[in-house]
Amino acid sequence: MRRPAVIVAAAVLAFLVFAALFPGIIAPGDPLAIHPLDSFRAPSFAHPFGTDESGRDIFTRIIHGTAASLTIGLSATAIGVGLALVLGLLSGLGPRWLDFGTTRFLEVLFAFPGLLLALLFIVIYGPGVVTSTIAVGLATAPGYARIIRSQVLVVRRAPYLEAALVLGRSPTHRLLRHLLPNVAGSLFVLVTLGIGQSIVWASSLSYLGLGAVPPAAEWGAMLSAGRTYLGSFWWMTFFPGLFIVLAAVGTTLLGRGLQERTRLR
Repeated sequence: MRRPAVIVAAAVLAFLVFAALFPGIIAPGDPLAIHPLDSFRAPSFAHPFGTDESGRDIFTRIIHGTAASLTIGLSATAIGVGLALVLGLLSGLGPRWLDFGTTRFLEVLFAFPGLLLALLFIVIYGPGVVTSTIAVGLATAPGYARIIRSQVLVVRRAPYLEAALVLGRSPTHRLLRHLLPNVAGSLFVLVTLGIGQSIVWASSLSYLGLGAVPPAAEWGAMLSAGRTYLGSFWWMTFFPGLFIVLAAVGTTLLGRGLQERTRLR
């Protein structure tokens, strides 16, 4: 992957992280403050991204919503990778019958689209930000688990791990000292790639009214609120959608760059 693309992606992500940590510096206004007289204002110097149906400044709402969207993406990815790590280690290190059972279980989950699994979870436990975050994490776990299992099987046969076994090192020592550090590189790349996917999926659920709901300053919820006015006031959906795309593309490009760099070593 070309270095300029990775640098641009890193710069975009750095801006989003800064916006999530210090939204008041970039947009000091209140994202929930309504101004009915300023409803449906087109993008201008006073309102760079325009205003919505209640006169709320969309730029302010997007900046303040960055923390919510990134937190959902990070949390969902952490849930997915954490569960995948447990399944991958059980499958890769356990006895043959456990590997067989875990692999068949993952194959059954793979038979369903990930977003469908998330929707099924939400149908059972109800909509909401927490529920949608857990649902996205569970839906992404099978893909991560499959990759982690393959990495564990490769490292398991490595000479240094066999040497540790011959020297009588405990299973815990072999796991923490040799196995996990060598799987961590691939795991870090997985996390980077997965954040963008989780943000898109969580925003999709919010768009359907199953995650964050208006007037919450969250990108998916803003998309959902603006779809009614899409034909007349394009900026209400364009700018939240643009930031979703920027976050997803930025994390994907950075993850691909890290992946290629890992392969070259």
